[in-house]
Amino acid sequence: MAKSGYSPMLVLAISIAVVLLTFTTPVVHGQGTRLGFYSNSCPQAESIVASTVRSHFQSDPSIAPGLLRMHFHDCFVRGCDASVLLSGSNSERTSPPNLSLKGFEVIDDAKTQLEAACPGIVSCADILALAARDSVVMTSGLRWGVPTGRRDGTVSVASEANDLPGFTDSIDVQKKKFSDKGLNTQDLVTLVGGHTIGTTQCQFFSYRLFNFTSNGPDSSINPAFVSQLQALCPQNGDGSRRVGLDNGSPNRFDTSFFSNLRNGRGILESDQKLWTDASTRTLVQRFLGLRGLLGLTFNAEFGKSMVKMGNIEVKTGTQGEIRKVCSVVN
Repeated sequence: MAKSGYSPMLVLAISIAVVLLTFTTPVVHGQGTRLGFYSNSCPQAESIVASTVRSHFQSDPSIAPGLLRMHFHDCFVRGCDASVLLSGSNSERTSPPNLSLKGFEVIDDAKTQLEAACPGIVSCADILALAARDSVVMTSGLRWGVPTGRRDGTVSVASEANDLPGFTDSIDVQKKKFSDKGLNTQDLVTLVGGHTIGTTQCQFFSYRLFNFTSNGPDSSINPAFVSQLQALCPQNGDGSRRVGLDNGSPNRFDTSFFSNLRNGRGILESDQKLWTDASTRTLVQRFLGLRGLLGLTFNAEFGKSMVKMGNIEVKTGTQGEIRKVCSVVN
């Protein structure tokens, strides 16, 4: 080994400095977001959002999956810029996939409090990203660090939300939609696993229960489960009736959603395809620790994939704006 020409003590000092720099330099993610973005400008930002989510969750637990879904729908259209929060006759909120979104009042509540504490500092896009994380924590999921520093967009167009991942999409279509946003197949399976909490309406899956094929119901559904679902969603019944996406555990963030897919108890057609398609089944098995494969920890991977998703096409620096009210541009 060639000699460096530096004394051993100097080399040691440099090594220690590098290690210290590694642990003290802010962690940067994506295009300018970072952990602790508001640590100086609004140190109470995250705690205000968390307490707001907790308050609303205590009176209405369905707020948790609602906020998680809203963040997903925001990021997949124009990136994570809170465009889904904007009101208007032709805004994303008026698009069919977004008509059932809920939790807008939670974001508005948090924004009002933040404007009182730190006027013009915290973006609506960051509030939504933090609220989605806090929703998972409220339902017994693991907490992860949310990089912040997003700015809010000023454009929201209804038609742009029509291409969100849909409940009849094939795995190939789902992969394409996720890939277009820089997310891989593992991110797809992981983020769809967010359906471990929440509900959906009968109208989005009842077609699988009766005349799906010439032989009757969708054969990928467990026959015993078909009769249970038919009782909940009878033919020509109330299409707006809600059913838990994770049968048996719709209010707890856990892996039972994947167990249901394995057992033919996936509610949405697109969800069940994660098991029937070989390319995604392997990942479901890894989350369940099946067949001797190295298991993935769903909770930990979910946080990682949420960080990736939360950095889709973000606006930072001088891009966009910091809205004073989340439903309208300044």
